[in-house]
Amino acid sequence: MAKRTSGFSGADLENLMNESAILTARRNKKAITLDDINDATDRVIAGLEGRALADDASKRLIAYHEAGHALVGTLLPYHDPVNKVTLVPRGQAKGLTWFTPGEDQSLVSRNMLKARIAGALGGRAAEQIVFGAAQVTTGAGDDLQQVERMARGMVTQFGMSNVGSIAIDDGGFLGPEYSEDLAQKIDGAIRSISDECYLNALTLLTKNRECLDAIADELAEVETISGDRLRQLVGEYTEIPERNWLPFEVCSEGLLCIT
Repeated sequence: MAKRTSGFSGADLENLMNESAILTARRNKKAITLDDINDATDRVIAGLEGRALADDASKRLIAYHEAGHALVGTLLPYHDPVNKVTLVPRGQAKGLTWFTPGEDQSLVSRNMLKARIAGALGGRAAEQIVFGAAQVTTGAGDDLQQVERMARGMVTQFGMSNVGSIAIDDGGFLGPEYSEDLAQKIDGAIRSISDECYLNALTLLTKNRECLDAIADELAEVETISGDRLRQLVGEYTEIPERNWLPFEVCSEGLLCIT
């Protein structure tokens, strides 16, 4: 649980255990279990559990969206391993894909950032492949915001683009101060990174369409797939990078989530 609660304050941890105790009582159990704590952690991080989807068409679309996130994240060697994939709504999200962050999040490589961007775009890519470009939905709105934030950081903070090894101050209230020419280069570099990663996601999912279908079908049926079950399923269709083969004891802990 230490990894899942990284960054929690003492008050946050107290709230988490209170939520765990409430769940335990509702389930008529005498002692708090790890399942109760995991469910409470999901609730604290992602919000209250909503009603299950009743519309089969929407359920199928969201299943493919989340399957796209999960499959791209599993097939990219520098991506954080999948913790679980679920269609259980929480907060404003209709579905969630949870990932297990690495040990040291203060040191993230260019390959890791690009893998995360591709993973975040995997849901939109799956929608385009399965339903067509004209049927891509607004479900990727939060994903695109994450993509823009990560790509902009690569360009303006970490010197990980063709703009060069620069780090630009955001300028505070007045905004950043740099030339129009540099602004255009920054925007172009952000777009280039996003386009490259989206193409990577499209290519991976198109090449592994049969596996994508299998994940979406099972997800639509059972609603939640654990990380180890996902990797078992993917392994039936293609080879998984060694980095993403982690024991369930590790993959049951994660913080990053993509809707």
